[in-house]
Amino acid sequence: MSEERLLPFRQLYADLLMAPLKGPAVERLRDAFRSIPRERFLGPGPWRIFTDGGYVVTPSDDPALIYQDLVVALSAEQGINNGEPSLHARSLMALDPRPGETVTHVGTGTGYYTAILAHLVGPEGAVHGIEIDAPLSRRAAGLLADRPNVTIHNRSGASGPLPPSDVIYVNAGATHPAEAWLEALRPGGRLLFPLTPDKGWGGMLLIEAGTRGFEAEFVTPAMFIACQGLREAEAAQRARQAFARGDAVKVRSLRRGIPPDESCWLAWEGGWLSTAPLAAA
Repeated sequence: MSEERLLPFRQLYADLLMAPLKGPAVERLRDAFRSIPRERFLGPGPWRIFTDGGYVVTPSDDPALIYQDLVVALSAEQGINNGEPSLHARSLMALDPRPGETVTHVGTGTGYYTAILAHLVGPEGAVHGIEIDAPLSRRAAGLLADRPNVTIHNRSGASGPLPPSDVIYVNAGATHPAEAWLEALRPGGRLLFPLTPDKGWGGMLLIEAGTRGFEAEFVTPAMFIACQGLREAEAAQRARQAFARGDAVKVRSLRRGIPPDESCWLAWEGGWLSTAPLAAA
């Protein structure tokens, strides 16, 4: 299919994703989803579409078919997918990557959302894509080779030093934030990751590094494949129990270095989430 014929499909796709969103970043985000060719990062069609009942194969390899709010398999056998565009649109709206900023993207897959991040920060910004799966990392590096503001790293994003970052976007589920993520945040930096149990839904937790500590809030429900090394069995059970209470919207801050108090929503070794704002600390 010609690029010209795909333009109205990409425009409608971007408009539908932006329709429920509000804020100053909407137009930049709309332009990113309209401009980045999704099919380039999915491999040749027909494509396998994830559903609650298993994968469904598209009837043809027409790229227009994947300009919908669909989860598309990258490696169905491993359960690795190109995630739901509306979830990523909400997440990126909350993160608000700005021109000139440095972004670390953990779990880059083949690079579709990494490319969107690169579009948002522009040529003066930088994106570090981290992917632990070697074949996916190689694909991403090849597909993003024409973007000089993107560097792909084949390594774990759960440990070891990360580049100092204004934005860290994690696309793999964890029961708690990695210390490496928190340490890499610049003042005013934003971290968004899926805090998820081993079963069922969790949420995308937004953490902002301020002068008094870390503000925190859940911005949208989420379910993700596990981040290797960051989903322990006991911690996953505690997270499942916390989400079952139905009060995740009360979370206001992340605490480290002090014991949990009565405001604790969820604790792990080295930190905890509090329903109290930092001003009340």
